[in-house]
Amino acid sequence: MDYANGQECRKWPVLWKNCWVMVKSAPSNLKQILFVSDISVSSIDRLDIRQLRVFRAVLQERNLSRVASLMGLTQQAVSSHLRKLRDVFDDPLFIRSGHGMIPTPKAEQLGAKLDSVFVELESLLEQSNFDPASLNGVYTICATDYAQSVVLPVLLSEIRKQAPHLKIIVRDFEIDDLDHLMSSGAIDLALTFPEFIPAHYPYQVLFEEHHVCVAGKNSQLAKEPLSIAQIASLPQLIVSPSRANLRGSHDRWFEQRGGKRNIVMSVPFFAAAADCIKNTDMIAFLPSRLLPDERLTRLVLDETPPGFEVIAAWHMRSSRDPLHRWILDLLKALHHQL
Repeated sequence: MDYANGQECRKWPVLWKNCWVMVKSAPSNLKQILFVSDISVSSIDRLDIRQLRVFRAVLQERNLSRVASLMGLTQQAVSSHLRKLRDVFDDPLFIRSGHGMIPTPKAEQLGAKLDSVFVELESLLEQSNFDPASLNGVYTICATDYAQSVVLPVLLSEIRKQAPHLKIIVRDFEIDDLDHLMSSGAIDLALTFPEFIPAHYPYQVLFEEHHVCVAGKNSQLAKEPLSIAQIASLPQLIVSPSRANLRGSHDRWFEQRGGKRNIVMSVPFFAAAADCIKNTDMIAFLPSRLLPDERLTRLVLDETPPGFEVIAAWHMRSSRDPLHRWILDLLKALHHQL
């Protein structure tokens, strides 16, 4: 028999505490294995997984010094664990003799039961095989309308193929409540831009994007390249999914080049931009993946604004969740389709 060393043994108390919570609602057969009829629930609460591991080792080896060496403990520590078990089970458990430690009938009875108990406990540490086809839970995604148009159709199509029983809820992006919604578990994943998420959130870059300057389809502005000063002076529409205001993400870029944007309209969704622009004198900067659009025409600029990242962000509590990691792996695999 192999025994855990001292470092491994120190990991077991947390596991035992979690297991005890589980066992209280476990099937009757597991309770019968663990609960000896003359031990009260209050006594069970006093059990420590390290004590039980020491007990099994002594039952096998019948020698305290050998058990101490095998488990990386002192002989005093082994004796201390056994003393606590004697109090719990109200039995000597082992009798010293010239031939080592002799188990009592109660100890023999416990040993037979504990083998099954440890099989159940150790199974909690095993990583189960993740099978998307067997998923039947609910996964909630919040996304800007840009991500709803560009990312979600590809992602959801693949989810339906691989996990047809998984239910997906898609919510609009709510920047003011995002931290609360994600930390509480109301939202599992956010598809957005880096500046819209709390700085401490982990995220995965999906792709690099850039803006294209557009005007209505019949605009005369498309006939020749436009300077930064000319663009800055033209009436502009911005899309502001985070705040209802007249400030855009490229304001600073224009200011660094000596221009101040003439922003005259703000809408909360990219989907509204084309219809607002098509029959007016306004221009706008729209993400390239929303184009071409038959209602719009591209404008040629002397210089273009810098690109930006589109990301998937989540709360740290989800980082090791198999379903969440599978969704992130899907997004990574679908990179070339986005």
